[in-house]
Amino acid sequence: MHRPVLLAEALEALAPRPAGRYIDGTYGRGGHAERLLSHLGPEGRLMVIDRDPEAVADAQRRLGQDPRVRIVHGNTADLGDMASAADWRGTVDGILLDLGVSSPQLDDAERGFSFLKDGPLDMRMDVTQGLTAAQWLETVEESTLADVLWRFGEERQARRVARRIVEARARRPLVRTGDLVEAVGQTLPPAARHKHPATRSFQAVRMFINRELESLERALVAAVDHLAPGGRLAVITFHSLEDRVVKRFMRAGVQPATDPLGFVRPEPSLGWIVRQARPGPAECEANPRARSATLRVVEKRP
Repeated sequence: MHRPVLLAEALEALAPRPAGRYIDGTYGRGGHAERLLSHLGPEGRLMVIDRDPEAVADAQRRLGQDPRVRIVHGNTADLGDMASAADWRGTVDGILLDLGVSSPQLDDAERGFSFLKDGPLDMRMDVTQGLTAAQWLETVEESTLADVLWRFGEERQARRVARRIVEARARRPLVRTGDLVEAVGQTLPPAARHKHPATRSFQAVRMFINRELESLERALVAAVDHLAPGGRLAVITFHSLEDRVVKRFMRAGVQPATDPLGFVRPEPSLGWIVRQARPGPAECEANPRARSATLRVVEKRP
């Protein structure tokens, strides 16, 4: 079962108005979207976006008959184009981005996201396009693979892991998640064995395959551009790489950098609503996957 993380905190920060326009840029399984929709009246509107066809199908089943809802299959990176197509530019009252992998994606072995379940080594958020993880790993150069493991997984043993993966694929193709887990092997030092050795490698390959940080950066810019004055942007992240991008972006809007000559400081375009919120003990106990979540919320200044 998918449990939406920081649900009450996100909705309180967005403070939805009955006649407002809102975008859930990462529908997942609709926990946040359904609660957001419950605050809207007949004049309110909600756009839900997801790049996963299964998530879009779930949205159609749950919300497809509601005239207030617009459902879009696409990458959050293209949020600006989707909002512009609806003629919503500069008129959106709230946007929510709940990043990372949803519980249904992790729990479905056929999607290839989990190192704990053996299945096809796919990892694509949108299974209708792009290379699978297996196809990419089949030809990627060792140096490029090491760079990906370091940048997107912050894997300290990146070169060693990349070498092991290349050696393993020379013996036989890596087509299953179990193949990649076996190739990575026991790369972590004894002091760090509380974490599965493949954790960082799976994260890195998944984020690279789906261009997750690139999509996030584009989505953040588009979100602020399409917010109405006083509109709010709420982002939930699950690891330091995502959170670093979000925090830096929001901070730059709240505290713009000084002009290169030092004479003029631009007016802030954003204001803090929630600098940082984390799940409480009760939520973490009920949903262990919430433990690493962080919520940040800003408001667009008039």
